Formats: sequence, structure tokens, C-alpha cells
Amino acid sequence: MQPYQLTTLPNGTRIASVSMPHMRSACVGIWVGVGGRYEPKTLSGMSHFTEHLLFKGTKARSAKKITESVEGLGGYLNAFTTEDHTCYYAKAAARHLPVICDVLGDMYLHSQFSPVEIERERDVICEEIAMVSDNPSQYVQEMLSEALWPDHPLGRSLTGTAEGISRFRREHFLDFTRRFYHGRTTIVAVAGCVTHDCVLDAFTPFMGELPRGRTPACRRFEAEETPDGQPRVIVVPQEIEQCHLAMGWYAFGRRDPRRFALKILSVILGENMSSRLFQKLRERYGFCYSIHSCVVSLDDTGALTVSSALDPDNLPKAIGLILREVERIGQQPPSRSELRKAQDYLVGQTLMGLESTTNQMMWMGESLLAYGEVVDPSEVERKLSLVTPQEVAEVARYCLVRSRLCVSLVGSGLDADKVRSWL
Repeated sequence: MQPYQLTTLPNGTRIASVSMPHMRSACVGIWVGVGGRYEPKTLSGMSHFTEHLLFKGTKARSAKKITESVEGLGGYLNAFTTEDHTCYYAKAAARHLPVICDVLGDMYLHSQFSPVEIERERDVICEEIAMVSDNPSQYVQEMLSEALWPDHPLGRSLTGTAEGISRFRREHFLDFTRRFYHGRTTIVAVAGCVTHDCVLDAFTPFMGELPRGRTPACRRFEAEETPDGQPRVIVVPQEIEQCHLAMGWYAFGRRDPRRFALKILSVILGENMSSRLFQKLRERYGFCYSIHSCVVSLDDTGALTVSSALDPDNLPKAIGLILREVERIGQQPPSRSELRKAQDYLVGQTLMGLESTTNQMMWMGESLLAYGEVVDPSEVERKLSLVTPQEVAEVARYCLVRSRLCVSLVGSGLDADKVRSWL
């Protein structure tokens, strides 16, 4: 594989590529460094709504023509919004690179924001909001974000609320894109059987149109312990068979050097079937079908989370087991053997993932947004290999204390005070 290549246009737009000549496809992404955390409360959901509208027509293409232009080549087109960025991407056979670049560039720069399409898509997003509420495994994660980051944009749903988005008008979208969709916030990432020169030829005419703009600012978050030193708990009653549980502890931002030890801690706890929580809660006690831990990594804050779904009768015992396991790792560092297995797992998962053109595109876009450069995977492997058992235990002691714990539950027969008594 060729090294990553990066060109910055005069207006600040960054264009990155990696050549994968053994592949027959190409994946193209346009990233913009704005997401839910940049929105004032009155515009909550604007980033996500804008993402939807970029698929709804340009001067040159109708909504149907946009999708047909890519799917008619055997490719696909998609997008997603996060707390701090939005990505529009497409994948097809590499010989169709000029077409998918043209479609994505046209969407990004020339979307019309038709009032008719805004009204139609408003109904679609309301259905999406309802769908999340009806899906307890997703809904419990939204409630955990609210518990972790209360009274902050990070704690609000990315989709907004039905009431809030009902007030959005065309001028809001035009103002939003003028303010945030410009050269300083825009990244193009392309991976596959391509050359950097071909990528530049395809995108420079489009991206050269963007104004330079200003780097946007967002409200920072400083993790604070709850006032009474007790965990923060949110309970949402729903008449369902299982109880959906999500637990989160405040961590630190993605630039913190301890992030490598934190990721290893998450793997040891619950990222695969060999993990401590999976082996104990599923394999030993049969309390759940699955249990999973993960790291939330943002610029100024982060979290270590654990989530599962289980019978409400087993909830107190399961919570007790989770708390004891996460505290044990802070009291007794993992063995060298357990640490090495976690390190090898992370490296292996990363390397296998980067065999995909889509994942390579994601790696470039996320790296540039987070760190201002494309991170070399070998450097990540090196940093992971240097983590010691003591460092994992130190990170566990930092994160896994009761006053930094937030809990959300969705299910029937739940009471917040009762849940606090189990913690």
C-alpha cells in the first residue's frame, strides 16, 4: 500500500488519498467538521437535517437522479452525522471515480434546499425520531449521553426533537451551510485503486469554489463529579420484556496520551467474547445474550461505557457483577498475558479493517478532523505496544469511581431510587 498523500488547497480544503492498487473499488468521502455539539438548543438537529437534505436535489440532479447516478453503477451512497462531524460518502468500481466525485461534489456545493423537500423530509425525520424511541437498545444510549453530558449539546439527541425541527425553515439551512460548510472545515478522503493526481483533478474544481471561512468554535465540556458524590441515573419506563442497561464513566479527550491504555482497558472489560464481562455475565451466569464495552472519544471529553440487555430480575446481580469487575481491574493490574492478548486484538482488528477501502477512507477523514494529520497505523500499533499493566490499572482507577458513574435504563418496573441502591 502506498503512503497517505495530502494536499491543502488555497481555501483550506484538505484532500487526502491512499492508493490501494490491488483493489477494484474506490470509496470517496466528503467530511465537514460540524455536528450536533455545534448547535444551539434552538437549532438542535440541524446538522442531521442538513445531512438529509443534501440528498434531495441540486440544480443539475433531482433526488432520484442523485441516487441513480451512483446505484446505477453498482455503487452505494450514504451519510452520517456525529457530535462533531458529518460525512457524505460513496463507493463504486474505481473506474467510476469521476462520476461519484461529481455526484458528491454537486451535492455538497449545489444543494437547493427546496421548501417542498424540507417539508417532506421533516416528516421522515419525525419517523426516525419515533423509530429510535421504539428501539430500546438505541434509546438507552441516547439517555446515557444525556446523563453524561447534562445541559450540554453533547447530551442532546443528534436528530433533535419533533417539536424543534418543526421550526426549521429554508433560511436556517442556508445560513447553517454558509456558516459551517467552507474550506477550513472540509476534508475529502479517497481510498482505493486511484492516484492522488486523479483525485485532485476530480475535486479541485469543486472544492476551489468554497470560501475559506473560519474555524468554528463549540462549547467545551469539563467533566464534573455529581454534587452529592452519587451516580447520575436516568430511568425510562417502557413495557418491554428485557431491561436495557447502559453505564458510563467520564474519561478524557482523544488527545490525552492515556487514550491507548483506556482502549486496552475497554477490550479487557467487554469488547469481545474473551473479555471479562462477557465471560462472567454470559458464559458463567447466563444473565445476557451479549454485553459490550466501548470508548467514546471526543476532543475535550470522553467516556468508557458498558451496555447490555437482560431480564429485569437479574438486573441487580448483573449491575453488582459489572461494578465489581471494573473496580477489580483498578485494584489489580491485568497480567502480562491478558494485556498482550488485548494489544494483539486491537492491532489485528485495525489491520483487518484497513483492508477495506471504506475503512481506509474513514481512517483518513477521522484522523484529519481529530488530529490535523493522517495517523500512521504503525504508530498506533507502537503506542499500544508500550502500554503497561500498571497504566491500564491507573486509567481504571481514574475512570471507574462511583461519583463519575452515569447509568441509563429502559424497561418496565424500574425506579431510579431503587437503581441507585444497587450502585
